[in-house]
Amino acid sequence: MIEIYTQIQQGEKWAAKYRGSSPIFACVLGFTETALIPGISAAGRTPEDRKFTAYADAEFLYYGAKAKPHYPLPPLAAGASPVLISRAVIESLNIPLYLFNAGLPQVSTIPMIDLGGVPAKCLSQGTALELAMVQNLLEQGLIWGERLAKEAKNSYLILGECVVGGTTTALAILTGLGIPANGLVNSSHPVCNHNQKWKIVQSGLKQFPIPNSQFPVPNPLELLAAVGDPMQVVVAGMAISASRSCGILLAGGTQMLAVYALINIIAETCALSWCPEEIVVGTTRWVAEDLTAGTVELAKLITTHNRIRSGFSPPLIATRLSFANSRYPQLQAYEQGFVKEGVGAGGACIAAYLSHNWQQPKLLSAIEFQLEQLMNSRYE
Repeated sequence: MIEIYTQIQQGEKWAAKYRGSSPIFACVLGFTETALIPGISAAGRTPEDRKFTAYADAEFLYYGAKAKPHYPLPPLAAGASPVLISRAVIESLNIPLYLFNAGLPQVSTIPMIDLGGVPAKCLSQGTALELAMVQNLLEQGLIWGERLAKEAKNSYLILGECVVGGTTTALAILTGLGIPANGLVNSSHPVCNHNQKWKIVQSGLKQFPIPNSQFPVPNPLELLAAVGDPMQVVVAGMAISASRSCGILLAGGTQMLAVYALINIIAETCALSWCPEEIVVGTTRWVAEDLTAGTVELAKLITTHNRIRSGFSPPLIATRLSFANSRYPQLQAYEQGFVKEGVGAGGACIAAYLSHNWQQPKLLSAIEFQLEQLMNSRYE
């Protein structure tokens, strides 16, 4: 039910170490005004829908379909929210859940830990966040990573995310670190909108020095302030401090590869200790094998192009979950390239296999049950 695409020996060692362990799931939510650009994301049919995607996903992740939602899951062009996948595993296996508000536009009624962050401006401006805010969010990430690691004890921590437009900020961060990621990041669209993303990133990075012989190592916090989003620095901080005493599953696709690259350079620049062997990136096969992107190539590039001494590269692991035989067209749409990943869906499936040896039939059944509950609740 899982496949390891890069750093195979290290990935196998990590999986063997945490097989049978009971993880903790933390989802860090944030917002970037990049999400409001028409066509930039399919995680919500319109820009107005996308303003509330994170709230809707958080609410469903926390309560499931039984509670009447304050924020209904937004309509999609095709498919169903990946939060159905994450919720299926969390509910069935009773995994402890923590929700973190790294920077959402308005106060949430959902139980979240507020980190005092703010939404990012559109990255095309090159002034996405205040540097002081980035520094504060890093500190919060380091503090909470240590706390969550104590909770996880000898197990591992799943770090998921929900940031609409986040693959575009990921491209900006990777490019700003000197990693040639154009054409390699994923998208919720069936065919990735690389040209649109690249134009936005080029606009945002106009004033930022890309690594070269004169500027061999960028300041990662300044880069985040220029073109990042609030989730990235929080998860990087959490992973750095938590990795010292537990395993870390960065649950996501190219967004988490960007976070991993940030972990490398933040730890180097800020003289923070961390344990690279404790961190893997976990996603879905729809991301890992996306023919319109280059996820595996990107994972390999992190080592060779980040221009820092540590130069660690993450094991990239993916669940083999398939919706080809699902009864529901909303799930079958994943096989056509829609949605692919989000809200830690791939990481949750990997955990279901490692912790309880869930195979395809059981995993599919649990996810379809969530969808059935959701559809039934809409008719009550």
